[in-house]
Amino acid sequence: MRGNHSQMFKIGCRALSRRYGTVSATQHIAPPSALQSALEATGPRNTWTREEIREIYDTPLMSLAFAAGTVHQRFHNPSSIQMCTLMNIKTGGCSEDCSYCAQSSRYKTGLKASKMVTVESVLEAARIAKDNGSTRFCMGAAWRDMRGRKTNLKNIKEMVNGVKGMGMEVCVTLGMIDLEQAKELKEAGLTAYNHNVDTSREFYPSVISTRTYDERLQTIQNVRDAGLNVCTGGILGLGEKKNDHVGLIHTVATLPAHPESFPVNTLVPIKGTPLGDNEPSPFDATLRTIAAARMVMPRTIIRLAAGRTTLSEEQQVLCFMAGANAVFTGEKMLTTDCNGWDEDRVIFEKWGLRPMQSFEVEALRELVSSSSPVSPVEKGAEIPAASVTV
Repeated sequence: MRGNHSQMFKIGCRALSRRYGTVSATQHIAPPSALQSALEATGPRNTWTREEIREIYDTPLMSLAFAAGTVHQRFHNPSSIQMCTLMNIKTGGCSEDCSYCAQSSRYKTGLKASKMVTVESVLEAARIAKDNGSTRFCMGAAWRDMRGRKTNLKNIKEMVNGVKGMGMEVCVTLGMIDLEQAKELKEAGLTAYNHNVDTSREFYPSVISTRTYDERLQTIQNVRDAGLNVCTGGILGLGEKKNDHVGLIHTVATLPAHPESFPVNTLVPIKGTPLGDNEPSPFDATLRTIAAARMVMPRTIIRLAAGRTTLSEEQQVLCFMAGANAVFTGEKMLTTDCNGWDEDRVIFEKWGLRPMQSFEVEALRELVSSSSPVSPVEKGAEIPAASVTV
């Protein structure tokens, strides 16, 4: 009987082993998932495959947001939000056909084209922004490129130099620029250059025909080669699919270096444009895009940009918890409404957030090696003015 019991015990153990997957010394161990690899990363990498990003993007949303928040806390001060103010320095009359844009001369949106504003008006706007807590001042001009705009470039360099002199970070978005123009802006004190890729390479021709995807990437390369920080992101709600969100993230996450900042815009439909009647982009797409971008670009600033006015206070905070750490704030955002400083001040005080200092991210990066996450002590420390380099 004992022999029979012993034999039955061995058979039962083998059955349980097969049922519950007991690991043997020779059993193959599956490689970690893309999500797990991102969670365990000690620094950025730009070798992500589209399949890996799709796997991360498709993670159940609560799990994805929690994982992204974990990565965010390892590489950033989660209570620090960069406050940026964007000013339109030249409105309307653009020759391009971007289907979402009120400033295209091809569409009848009721927007009146104007000449470039004065240097003095820009510096006054920057002072107001700084007094209200903004530490990054951005300027946008509605035109295709900078060819033949020597006088405009001269005035813009004066604007850049003046804003930098206030101790603020400075960003411009001026369409396509060549390497020499980028170098001139760098010498004037420019911090970053914005040039969005907008969406995936595959969907891009459905939105714009007057500038190619590769032309956008060439401008980004010129900006990077000039030593400027790259700011590039996209727009949700153009009629794209989730695979285009994956493609957008894949484009920026596989650049030679991750962008310093990644704006996440949601379409503000403008009557008179081809996309003027589009349905609003759902919030879960915004949150999922932010969280997936945070997983694969751990050191990048992720900015809630156009369309933030449609988000509730709680939705904005959930985005901050999942990895967003910058906003546009102020009186206007180019031609659309913007959340105001007073509104943001209330939210910040309620949720324990604070405005990011000028050049705070760059200063923190100097405290650690490029392959190490920011420690809790460094994340919570005030950055002495002497240690902040421009």
